[in-house]
Amino acid sequence: MTTLGFIGAGSMASAIMHGLVSSGTPGGDIIFSRRNADAGNQLATDLHARFTTDNSEVATASHILVLAVKPYLIASILDEISPHLSPGTIVVSVAAGVSLTDLAEHLPAGQPIVRAMPNVNSHIGMGMTGLCANDLATPEHFAVVEELFSAVGEVATVPEHLFSAFSAIAGCSPAWTYTYIDALARAALAEGMTKREAVRCAAQAVLGSARMVLDSLDTAVPAELVDRVTSPGGTTIAGLLAMEDAGFSSAVIAGVRAAVARDKE
Repeated sequence: MTTLGFIGAGSMASAIMHGLVSSGTPGGDIIFSRRNADAGNQLATDLHARFTTDNSEVATASHILVLAVKPYLIASILDEISPHLSPGTIVVSVAAGVSLTDLAEHLPAGQPIVRAMPNVNSHIGMGMTGLCANDLATPEHFAVVEELFSAVGEVATVPEHLFSAFSAIAGCSPAWTYTYIDALARAALAEGMTKREAVRCAAQAVLGSARMVLDSLDTAVPAELVDRVTSPGGTTIAGLLAMEDAGFSSAVIAGVRAAVARDKE
């Protein structure tokens, strides 16, 4: 049995744990800690997992240890748990902006480390996770972590110097996409549709569009798909031009750049 440990059980970690259990991982194989005991006990009950308030207990028990705390807490948590780690434990960090080098400075020599950047859609098995590892993580270590995150969505190997960009387009973008869907629905609401039905229709359109892009990766770029659905003088091109006049594409690019800058900061 491989024990999966989580230090921190906020929205991201709980999404991953829910996704793992939904995909068949026994809750009993998961041990986690969090500071809020009431919330921790409720999550443990929901998942049939083990909960403790002792980070060291999680570190001792885990074969794969996922650090899911805020970046500013990483150093102190690692200093706390380092004496309790076994050399074979794979340490996985989902903290934005904390490099492999930063992590290694607070861990025993020889510790295999993997950085992971999942997104919140892992909760429903539709996540997108980027992974990179230090030189001490063997291909076998990496494969174990890759399998872990594959249980909750798609996985990409990303060079560490591109992690900030990946974090923006895959980690931050769900919130931006939710905002886009809500804006579509609000516009339809103004035209007389109910909000719930407008959200449902808009979300399905986004879901189908994403599937079309993925299915066309080897044959067409997204701009070519745009051309397929814009007829001369039609409604689609009229709306697209109005959105571009309002800064649609430039706003998206600005958002990515701001997220990348913040991640590096």
